[in-house]
Amino acid sequence: MKDLLRGISWWSEDGHPLRADPADRDRLPADTWSRALVPAGVRLEVRCRGVDRLRIRYAASAPSPTDAYRRSAPVFTLLSGDDVAAETAAHPTDDGTAVLELPSPDGEFTVHLPETLRPVIHAVDAGTGTVEPAPRRPRWLVHGDSIVEGWAASRPHLAWPALAGRALGVDTVNVGYAGAARGELASAEQLAALDADLITVAFGTNCWARPPHSAALLHETVRAFLTVLRQGHPHIPLLVVSPVVRPDADATPNRLGATLTDLRAAVEYAAAAQDVALLPGGGLLDAAQLADGVHPGDGGHARLAEAVVTALRKLG
Repeated sequence: MKDLLRGISWWSEDGHPLRADPADRDRLPADTWSRALVPAGVRLEVRCRGVDRLRIRYAASAPSPTDAYRRSAPVFTLLSGDDVAAETAAHPTDDGTAVLELPSPDGEFTVHLPETLRPVIHAVDAGTGTVEPAPRRPRWLVHGDSIVEGWAASRPHLAWPALAGRALGVDTVNVGYAGAARGELASAEQLAALDADLITVAFGTNCWARPPHSAALLHETVRAFLTVLRQGHPHIPLLVVSPVVRPDADATPNRLGATLTDLRAAVEYAAAAQDVALLPGGGLLDAAQLADGVHPGDGGHARLAEAVVTALRKLG
């Protein structure tokens, strides 16, 4: 069963996909660990022969109060390439079954999970025909905050890391933590220990107020974070994306006197001094592409994905 799942970084002892190392839990902030329990970006990738439908047996929990913010209904979404071929609702349950009709009996398909329900997949049954794991792809680690995790996208497959991963033909491992991702070195050490073929880092927005950072503090934080990543991955392509526009913060000083514009510059200055590529985030989106003043809607996620794909392709 585990062979069918992609976007996995760690597993719990009872079979839950995790997005932080459970053996290192005591060094992580509580908000980081809470978000690591949500399987953002985790999906089934299968190759089918002679199959008319997939039956997915699963267990799922009610959304946490934090995930109630994400208003889209939890669903299983079947993709054929980039196209949505089928979708079915998911519910909290100890033993549920989701049925997805395939558009053709043969081919490769992806099923994005109802991640806010923190599902555990027990079995995938084809009835007739065969279902096997899709071929493995190069592994892309994407670390950041709620925007990386996919907030305000209407479906998990429309979050920018998922969009960019399909365009690049890679196995996207989403290690974005909503409300967190402030450059904790424990997270950097965990990422440095994972297998990876390329990495993207996109944090800084939560350093404006949660908790507040000065520009100097964030500069040193980013410098140290990237140093640790390079110790684990000295040669692979590594892209830093600085914070995107946020109207309430861009020109407003936090309690340490730093605006988000100042913090963005600190991220970019720290990245420029390292052996990494930089994608400045300030001009990637405009306020109209934000669904709530902070998180991009589907159009904003698509724009971010396009910019990241372009930047990564330049790295070869």
